[in-house]
Amino acid sequence: MQIQTPEQAAEKKEYKEALIDLLFQLADDDFIAAYRGSEWLGLSPHIEADIAFASISQDTMGHAAIFYQLLEDLGAGSVDELAHGRAAFERKNSILLERVNGPGTYLTEPEYDWAFAVVRSYFYTVAKRIKMSSLMNSSYTPLADAAKRVNVELYYHHLHWKTWFIQLMSAGGEARVRMEAAIKKVCADFADIFSYGSLANQITKHSLIESSILLENQWISVMKNVFESLNATLPDAFGKKSSCGRNGEHTQDLEDALDILSEVYRFDPAAGW
Repeated sequence: MQIQTPEQAAEKKEYKEALIDLLFQLADDDFIAAYRGSEWLGLSPHIEADIAFASISQDTMGHAAIFYQLLEDLGAGSVDELAHGRAAFERKNSILLERVNGPGTYLTEPEYDWAFAVVRSYFYTVAKRIKMSSLMNSSYTPLADAAKRVNVELYYHHLHWKTWFIQLMSAGGEARVRMEAAIKKVCADFADIFSYGSLANQITKHSLIESSILLENQWISVMKNVFESLNATLPDAFGKKSSCGRNGEHTQDLEDALDILSEVYRFDPAAGW
């Protein structure tokens, strides 16, 4: 039997803590993103968009389940408890993804902003593809394997949202004005999308994923090419550092969403999600 030195034990503990933190970021991002997407069911501009958004949201919730399962495998808790039983301050999702779709609620006078939905979804999907590409080389093999599975579906998500983004930006008139306003709104909350929070050094030190700066630069390069083709300028999405969702800093929007998302779980914890 191999005996670990105190240094080796400490290193192993640090690795696991960093891994769990990163997995919570990935899972929580997709969990809340899928919910915000699901709120568009029946409210999208036309039936094709409605079906596509519902399918993408279902895929995204499936991705969250994959990451929560990896957390369960590491002893962090059951999938259901991790998804539905944690308070807002325990969540590590980006603030951008928890923002409401617009005034009203799904059932009461929804006045959602399709331009905001398109920009948020497109920007996030590009970022997610970049992350999955990096995670395919993660030092934690189960995470690398999961990233490969997730990335297959992201090709279609990306194609869908890029098409919407380009069409609306190219339309001119009110569509262009609303899209430009949505871009500014999304960029105001985009800074923590690539953040790894308080354990950033440990996450990159153990080669779980590449540095946030490297991934940010990849995102900027991709987006600049798209914006230039549309005669538009990409705002600085990383210069303004406000609150960081990776450190449990969130808005009332997340609190309200979790009240709805966890309602069945609170009523019957044995129910499957």
